[in-house]
Amino acid sequence: MSGAVSETPLLYIRDLSVAFTQGPQETLAVDRVSFDIAKGETVALVGESGSGKSVTALSVLKLLPYPAASHPTGRIIYGGKDLLSASDDELRKARGNEISMIFQEPMTSLNPLHTIEKQIGEVLKLHRGMGENAARARTLELMNQVGIRDPEKRLSSYPHQLSGGQRQRVMIAMALANEPNLLIADEPTTALDVTVQAQILELLARLRKENGMSMLFITHDLGIVRKVADRVCVMTGGKIVESGPTKDIFENPQHAYTRHLLAAEPKGEPPALDTSAETVIKGDDVKVWFPVKKGFLRRTVDHVKGVDGVDITVRAGQTLGVVGESGSGKTTLGLALSRMISSKGEIRYRGENIDTRSFREMRPLRREMQIVFQDPYGSLSPRMSVAEIIQEGLKIHEPGLSATERDRVVVDVLQEVGLKPETRFRYPHEFSGGQRQRIAIARAMVLKPRFVMLDEPTSALDMSVQAQVVDLLRDLQKRHNLAYLFISHDLKVVKALANEVIVMRAGKVVEAGPAEQIFNHPKTDYTRALMAAAFDIEAVPGGVVAD
Repeated sequence: MSGAVSETPLLYIRDLSVAFTQGPQETLAVDRVSFDIAKGETVALVGESGSGKSVTALSVLKLLPYPAASHPTGRIIYGGKDLLSASDDELRKARGNEISMIFQEPMTSLNPLHTIEKQIGEVLKLHRGMGENAARARTLELMNQVGIRDPEKRLSSYPHQLSGGQRQRVMIAMALANEPNLLIADEPTTALDVTVQAQILELLARLRKENGMSMLFITHDLGIVRKVADRVCVMTGGKIVESGPTKDIFENPQHAYTRHLLAAEPKGEPPALDTSAETVIKGDDVKVWFPVKKGFLRRTVDHVKGVDGVDITVRAGQTLGVVGESGSGKTTLGLALSRMISSKGEIRYRGENIDTRSFREMRPLRREMQIVFQDPYGSLSPRMSVAEIIQEGLKIHEPGLSATERDRVVVDVLQEVGLKPETRFRYPHEFSGGQRQRIAIARAMVLKPRFVMLDEPTSALDMSVQAQVVDLLRDLQKRHNLAYLFISHDLKVVKALANEVIVMRAGKVVEAGPAEQIFNHPKTDYTRALMAAAFDIEAVPGGVVAD
């Protein structure tokens, strides 16, 4: 939080309501919201999924799906004009020029078919009328400004060739291309590693100070808000229930929902470390190398070492946390141990060598080795009901069960994960993110596995929902003596679940040991940087850990 703040509002919103119409039904998503943003000020709009944060922000630039969306009440005043009643030409002048927006997921916001140069340059040509050479020079200047290394080499890159942090920096460069007065940042760090998150937040703070820019920062993470915002507006159910200076909100919250958000962090203790527990999966010198092929004959000239000589042990009733930044090899290691991808080195499941087994030979063990993926919406078929999704594994591994028996098992497992049995007739899109993740967990648990790979299972969830899912996973582990391989970049969640931790970087293990030792007495600079970013964002100077 830095830079001069003017008393004059740059933007003020009064009694804004947003309604969505589907057939005869109208749903009020935002209900008479009012707040101001002064020149040079950062206002955070905070709340859980469905609270109306993003809908409010999208209304500023009229980016909602009209006419399905409407504004029964309200005004959004910028530069003396009401943007809700502005003409298309007036809106085009404001968008990108005076008000810019960074979206939550850069991979879906960037065009996969266009290079980085074309996408940033398009903003400059459209709004500034720049020629090719001038646009290229300004693009390089912007890429340097947002901290993209070797920008000349990145000009011809496509979004999929960049890391998550680099893609978000490209989005920021596009948003800042025309030096806007107001930047709307919609969950800009949610999908990023903790160290990259710290760097992006520092970058935004610096750019705000340098450019005298105002910012509307939307997030569900109050830990971030404390670092970036001058004032906070807390939203739930489409209404702002509390607002005020950041310090006041944190030190003396008045509303019960604000207190709920502040308390919503994963809590509880992981199971006690028991090195004598049965070894469920053990890997020795596990390697996954991806060939780099070039030339007309596609000869292998090098290898990308996704996993490079890792030793790992996962025990019954225990949780091994695997942490590190994107690209460190965490998920690749988990897929190798589960025999979902080929690898070298020895992998033993309950004492039996499985590293040479084919996909068909692994099939009998699949029911004992399950995976819960990061994105429950992407991993659940939208065309299948909840009952069909959960029954799918039963039909393969227990073909002797009748339809009635399968239905009874589905009811039992839904109740075990905290969902009502009648929800089995509904489809994934009818559930919240937390409920979808419970369905994904139910799909894994219905086969009574011994080993579960949990690949970032809470990263897409609100803080309070994260805490609920952590409690559920801990309860299921205790009840069924499950061995968990918990992959995450969220160290607060890992701390609540794991009793052993390995820290990965560039395919190698840089540190391993009991969780208490890793969290309280990290030995390597890399682990210390991760811990600093997770538990004290200000402690990480830009570039301590390269993006």
